[in-house]
Amino acid sequence: MSELNITASQIQGEVPVTILHLSGHLHGNTEPELLDRARQAKEDGSTHLLLDLSGVDVLTSAGLRAIHNIFNLFTPQSDQALIKQHGDEPYKSPYFKLACPNPNVYYVLNIAGFLQNILIYNNLEDAANSFAA
Repeated sequence: MSELNITASQIQGEVPVTILHLSGHLHGNTEPELLDRARQAKEDGSTHLLLDLSGVDVLTSAGLRAIHNIFNLFTPQSDQALIKQHGDEPYKSPYFKLACPNPNVYYVLNIAGFLQNILIYNNLEDAANSFAA
């Protein structure tokens, strides 16, 4: 049974961003740990969250559910009906983004429809800076 390791970092800037760096497997057994860390970040005052997926080897439906629940946690209810525009890509939340998924994880996110709702970046620095843009 593979684990999920989660470390957190903060970027203090125009918009403070909490980054959760994930490595391992995001599945049913590790989903509660990720949700707890995201809830704790929210309770500690974080309003903008970035998930660094660069170390995630496996993403299952339970992992997708965790990402969806975090999206809901960080996106105010009043904003969830709004579609904002980022270039040619529609998205729903300026508060929650994903970064650096490997090709297999990106594929799972794509077929699950997450690319339509959440901005995904290939570079952690670009992702973190995007919150201030």
